[in-house]
Amino acid sequence: MNDDVSPIPAAASAATIPTAHPAVPPSAWDRYQPWRRTAEILGWVILFGVNAVAGSLTTLMDIRRAGLDIPNWAPPVWEGSSCLVALALVPALVWYTRQVPFHVDTWRRALSLHLLGSVAWSVAHVTGMVAIRKAVYASLGESYDFSPWATEYVYEYLKDVRSYTYMVLWIEAYRLLLRRWQGEASVLTVADDVPEPVVPERPERFLVRKLGKEFLIAAAEVEWLQASSNYVNLHLRGRDYPLRTTMASIETQLDPARFVRVHRSYMVNLDCVGEIEPLESGDARITMSDGTRIPCSRRYRGALRQERRAA
Repeated sequence: MNDDVSPIPAAASAATIPTAHPAVPPSAWDRYQPWRRTAEILGWVILFGVNAVAGSLTTLMDIRRAGLDIPNWAPPVWEGSSCLVALALVPALVWYTRQVPFHVDTWRRALSLHLLGSVAWSVAHVTGMVAIRKAVYASLGESYDFSPWATEYVYEYLKDVRSYTYMVLWIEAYRLLLRRWQGEASVLTVADDVPEPVVPERPERFLVRKLGKEFLIAAAEVEWLQASSNYVNLHLRGRDYPLRTTMASIETQLDPARFVRVHRSYMVNLDCVGEIEPLESGDARITMSDGTRIPCSRRYRGALRQERRAA
């Protein structure tokens, strides 16, 4: 039989089934997951929609007070184009905040990168909204003037940098709320009067804090781990618990006879591996006992094969 494609033995498979734990009814967090993406998109749409309507109304009021000869359709075009382009840029901003997270020891670097990010975001935002305005004005037989360009870009940036800041804070606050709701893990610390070992002690349990409550999860029950920004998600029984650490750090603490690195972003519990399927590229695809598929890069494939044989 090919060593790379081998389902786990029946005994090992049975050992990985959490029979000691009764079925847990779906929590509010579990029920939210199927609707999460819809809720997030709808939240952004409502936010920018309300902003566009409110901005249009206040601008119309200011125009009437000043007695300016500007048609009523102009303010909705201005506000609508701005909000529409900002909404289209949300996925890029969400991605960027994952790449540049704020952390206590790296906040200065993150702040500098976000300052550069705000400039790029503003340029894209202004360019897009001006293009929409020019197109709408042209369709109505009018001309939209955006000059001098350099001065107008600076003026718009001074407004956009505030919007960028608010959006980043909104995203990070939402992520913090999700982590608190989902449950955030930490390694149990030893007492202050106990000397630290030369070699980091392998944690047998992780402490999880969830909505003001604390409970323990056994390290041996973690099925797989995935790096996510400045967190590592511990996956067990269909749930993820973020642990504030790096994959390189947690790798040195977990039992190497049980946990194996298979990708720069993944580690697996050998007891929970179902089968390994080699790919033509030289990489592999791991199917876990719960059906989850995890990538295995060629760099770690040899070590995984060796550990499987030893097991």
